[in-house]
Amino acid sequence: MTQADTILKVATTLFAALGYDGTSTRQIADAAGLNIATVNYHVGGKRELYLAVMERSAAAEREALEQATAELAGGDPVAAIHRLVDRYLDFCVDNPEIPALWMHRWLSDAADVTELEREYVKPLVSAVTGSLRPAAAVGVIAADVDVEYAVWSVIWCVHGFARGGVLDEEGRRRGAGDRTAVRRFRAHLHRSLHRALGLPGEAP
Repeated sequence: MTQADTILKVATTLFAALGYDGTSTRQIADAAGLNIATVNYHVGGKRELYLAVMERSAAAEREALEQATAELAGGDPVAAIHRLVDRYLDFCVDNPEIPALWMHRWLSDAADVTELEREYVKPLVSAVTGSLRPAAAVGVIAADVDVEYAVWSVIWCVHGFARGGVLDEEGRRRGAGDRTAVRRFRAHLHRSLHRALGLPGEAP
């Protein structure tokens, strides 16, 4: 792993945990075992590093969803929609730092970095929404469903679960690292989306 890769990995972890506003370049350098001058040499200042982290994260998310939406064409559209949800949940469970990065932005983190949603989020949500339009056009998705808001609802729920989990009987958080919690959340997510979209038949 190159020094640049190490810096990006460490920065991703810290930005996900503390947010952009709560993370300093010195913290990143110390965690990477480097000095600030070396960090600046490889990736630039804090803003450039943050942009690089978000670009890499958005690219990984886009790749995962492009593969999943490609499977919507042909075959059983209901099963394909549920596979799409599974792929997205699996991606967020396997990469919990990515939902964490975006959730910090929901809370106005890095408010002076204004282009990320326009550049990364909106195109991706539009692409997923567009991939569901054929199912809506043939009546698989109920006519009165707001498909875009249904997509956003999945994002909100999955990000919240991946980042915050749920509380067990003793008040402990159970989330992406807990197989039982993931299984229960997956089943709930499928049932909720199936009903929200008005899909025919029973949820898998």
